[in-house]
Amino acid sequence: MRNFFFVLCVIATSVLVSCDDDGPYEDYLVARPILQDAVSFKAEAVAVTEPVPIVTSGKIYAYGDYIFVNDVNQGFHVINNQNPSNPEPIAFIKLEGNNDISIKNDEIYADSYGDLVIFDISDINNITLTSRIVNAIYNNDVWMFNTEFPQADFYEYGDIDYDKDIVVGWEVNTERRPVKEYEARFDSIDGVFADVAENFNNQSPTTGQGGSLARFKIIGNYLYVVDYSDINIFDITDVENVKVLDDVQVAWDIETIYNQGDILFIGGSQGMYIYSIENPQKPEFISEFRHGTACDPVVVDGDYAYVTLKGGNFCGTAESGLYVVDVSNLENPELKVIYPMVGPNGLGIKGDTLFVCDGTAGLKVYDKSNAPNISLINTFEDIVAYDVIPLSSSLLMIGEGTLYQYEYVNNDIRLLSTLQL
Repeated sequence: MRNFFFVLCVIATSVLVSCDDDGPYEDYLVARPILQDAVSFKAEAVAVTEPVPIVTSGKIYAYGDYIFVNDVNQGFHVINNQNPSNPEPIAFIKLEGNNDISIKNDEIYADSYGDLVIFDISDINNITLTSRIVNAIYNNDVWMFNTEFPQADFYEYGDIDYDKDIVVGWEVNTERRPVKEYEARFDSIDGVFADVAENFNNQSPTTGQGGSLARFKIIGNYLYVVDYSDINIFDITDVENVKVLDDVQVAWDIETIYNQGDILFIGGSQGMYIYSIENPQKPEFISEFRHGTACDPVVVDGDYAYVTLKGGNFCGTAESGLYVVDVSNLENPELKVIYPMVGPNGLGIKGDTLFVCDGTAGLKVYDKSNAPNISLINTFEDIVAYDVIPLSSSLLMIGEGTLYQYEYVNNDIRLLSTLQL
């Protein structure tokens, strides 16, 4: 969601620029997209290589003896974790436009610029591409939202055929334009916002484990993927014949997905949305819990949902904090307690222990046995904590290109290893 609001401004610029030629005039920076043929782009966007340094660490995923670390929009790193005290990078799966994965029965399901891409990892030393389902998650016209936008005063798209062309970069030039054009760029931003919102709507384990920031979730024979507005549903019973089912609209601001049994908890920048998947092919809305605008992952254990709200930057204006919400009545979720946080990201649960990645404030460990009242029992400072996965015998955490592993010791944890990626 980090580019979403900025893109509103981008589209407002291109839609609202006037053609009047009366002055006064000034020099402005004008950006135009650089395009590449979609077919050739996709051919170049996938490869399996030797380990490479990470550029921007994202989410983590655990599967058997392996850890997969997303390199934002670049692909994911494969790490052999048979010895957690000495994890070893063994491969990099280049997959441009990738931000998330999920794994079942040695098949990786991953996103790539709106496509669903499937890899076979039954032989970890010979990872192969199984298939690519075009526009399965969202259409090509959303690909621009994964692009790093340059600093400019005007953005002009022209006529782009998003079924054939990919925006791979930008060309920025200085041009003289009427001052009135620059001043008129945002006069009708509400209308542009509505257009964009509508556009968004147009014995290894058999299944691995992702963190609370995940957009992918495999439950039984179904893969659920949340994009910016919808739950995308796939029947993966037959990996050679994945069925793309009808998606379900939630809201324009959704970010994460988590489940407890046959209940989905969808985290969004405006709230938490609760859906039943009693019918796995068609999630049904139960209720929602609204809060101030903020980035919003959620985990659930028993009668309580734990929601971290991160304000500031692109996340919104809400105060950062950990919200404990009573979900014993799914039709009427009720906020119980708010705990202040610095810059919370992912979180996870192991028994009565709650782990919260609080950004620059480090990893915080809580006793939640008396929920909704929780107590801080430990803080790991001097690290930037982003996402966490509690496993049966250890805890995985990622932050700023470093993979941390902790082992459980009685009612606490201690650092087991670090791996600079």
